[in-house]
Amino acid sequence: MDARDLRGVVPYLPSPLTPEGEVDRPALARLCHHLIEQGVHGLTPLGSTGEFAYLTFHQKKAVVETVVEAAAGRIPVIAGVAATTTAGAVHQARRWADLGADGILAILEAYFPVPDQGVIDYFTAIADATDLPVTLYTNPNFQRADLTLPAIATLADHPNIAFLKDASTNTGRLLTVLNTVGDRIGVFAASSHITAAVMLIGGRGWLAGPSCLIPRQSVELYDLCRTGDWDAAMALQRDLWHINQAFAKYNLAAAIKAGLQLQGFDCGDPAPPQAGLTEPQRDDLKQALEAVGAL
Repeated sequence: MDARDLRGVVPYLPSPLTPEGEVDRPALARLCHHLIEQGVHGLTPLGSTGEFAYLTFHQKKAVVETVVEAAAGRIPVIAGVAATTTAGAVHQARRWADLGADGILAILEAYFPVPDQGVIDYFTAIADATDLPVTLYTNPNFQRADLTLPAIATLADHPNIAFLKDASTNTGRLLTVLNTVGDRIGVFAASSHITAAVMLIGGRGWLAGPSCLIPRQSVELYDLCRTGDWDAAMALQRDLWHINQAFAKYNLAAAIKAGLQLQGFDCGDPAPPQAGLTEPQRDDLKQALEAVGAL
């Protein structure tokens, strides 16, 4: 699949770390091979599940290198770029392109508020930095500066800005985006949305951490939506929604890593100062995974 035609299930990958803080490349590569075998349509290192806010540049580089090598051109790799400075984001985008990434997931980190024009300038600089297609990422629950609808409309005119991934819980906002710029950029859902509903209104799929734990079920749901079998899709969506609810309770990276460990993929602990799940929380997650046949 060409990265400019990206669609489907694209898991946000964890960033496995050793106790010494090095990226566990064998563990990450093993997970990538498993997800590809399960039929996912792309891989995203350094999304929210990848703990980008807690990694050094050295660690980020190792993650991207590992995922690109493991994918080996079989499916697109959409690498996350996130920084508080425009120069830092541009540097990352160019390095990930040099390493062989197929696309960029662009994230704005901010300490002080950033006005709309500053947001537009930041994402424009990332899109100008390489020839790779860019996915804008907005997560208003965690970001100091959100992408407003006017900013999205302006950025949609850039030839390298191809997609938007929205991690709000407002599906109505996604429909507004599709009505406004749907002829210029494609829209992806997050695990905070009912993904079948986003597909119904014209979404291209979803970029989400929980797909690491339920890749086969996620691909099945996507296929049902693509063929218009909405009754079967919603029956499966209702079952899978229990997974989304479980993850909404806890730190996302900690929950993904705990779930993967239950499945035999040891990706280490969350990067400090984040905390892992407690035993009761792990038991809750285990029950949710068992209920959908993921254990």
